[in-house]
Amino acid sequence: MSGTSKVALAFSGGLDTTVCVPLLEEEYDYDEVIGVTVDVGQPAEEFDEAEETAEALGLDHYVVDAKAEFADLCLDAVTANATYQTYPLGTALARPIIAEAILGVAEDEGCDAVAHGCTGKGNDQLRFEAVWRDSDLEVIAPVRELGLTREWEMEYADEKGLPVEGGNEGDWSIDTNLWSRSVEGANLEDPGYVPPEDIYEWTDTPGGKDVETIELTFEDGYPVALDGQEIDPVELIETLNDLAGSHGVGRTDMMEDRMLGLKVRENYEHPAATTLLNAHEALEGLVLTKEEREFKQQVDHQWAEKAYQGLLSAPLVDALDGFVAQTQTKVTGTVTVKFEGGQARPVGRESEYAVYSESAASFNTESVDGIAQEDATGVAKYHGFQSRLANEVTADAEAKKAELLADGNGEATEEDQ
Repeated sequence: MSGTSKVALAFSGGLDTTVCVPLLEEEYDYDEVIGVTVDVGQPAEEFDEAEETAEALGLDHYVVDAKAEFADLCLDAVTANATYQTYPLGTALARPIIAEAILGVAEDEGCDAVAHGCTGKGNDQLRFEAVWRDSDLEVIAPVRELGLTREWEMEYADEKGLPVEGGNEGDWSIDTNLWSRSVEGANLEDPGYVPPEDIYEWTDTPGGKDVETIELTFEDGYPVALDGQEIDPVELIETLNDLAGSHGVGRTDMMEDRMLGLKVRENYEHPAATTLLNAHEALEGLVLTKEEREFKQQVDHQWAEKAYQGLLSAPLVDALDGFVAQTQTKVTGTVTVKFEGGQARPVGRESEYAVYSESAASFNTESVDGIAQEDATGVAKYHGFQSRLANEVTADAEAKKAELLADGNGEATEEDQ
């Protein structure tokens, strides 16, 4: 590679990305590496670690604040009831936001390439590169391309005197953002291992706090107020993470199917996500028709699948968004949520768009909008008619076959057929 060349590296200050810095210079012949850390709601100590490591490496380091943009995307996910194999998407939503921010810095700084420290086994490599490969920059993945192992990285860091503590980043591999906290690795890789309580930071042990209720206000599918007070997306999510988490809300322990076909054991915490998703679905149940709800489940599933893949920019998603947006024009109202025993349970909902009539549903009223109860008799007679007919025809045919066999004639005549 001739001339001065520069690469922007997705940088966390952990072992993988720290090792990537000298490798990009030695193995890929880049003259300059810049580190980019994107804030999507990680703990403050992670930024301190990244800053300290970058300084020790003599690395130009950029921090991009994308919390507001990420929070908006999380609430978009609420309108689509987005979960993957039952858990709220967190890391999957954050990665494209991070990738876009890194690409923006790379282009502003005149970089020739972008790089990440992902392995070749996980989902994140695909989510980053789905964004980056839409640009003119080269995409580099040293850990994957060089086939590095964690053991090799630790030895390399020690030999080079890199500013990592021998690669010891704790017992678990943890990824945290505004919307979720994931915990994996070590003993958790054994599906039969029962995790200790200390893997959890956002959620207290369920059942240890008195019952509490809150009221969430939605406008066009988006939560806009908590207990009657308007609140912006970032503050709402942070507040609900603390509040719902104190009741043990939002724990998931699951076997997850990754995009590459691997099945992995994952543990997640997502108190705010669980609360908002439950409340939103409860309000949709009040204002959408049966047909809308059933069809939207298919749309929501497809939306979540594309989000999991890091492909929310796909043309399909534009079409899905159109349907979701149309349904959300009626998802306006309030939902009362009760926190109890590790659950965020909707216990009340109100909306001017409610597809519901108390008088029609009540056992104490005689008719429904001029339709007398006795008018349902005809419907009841027809209900299930085709199934009854099918069963009757089948029974007659089987009886005829049995009769023929009893007479010693194993084959039906042309007339019988």
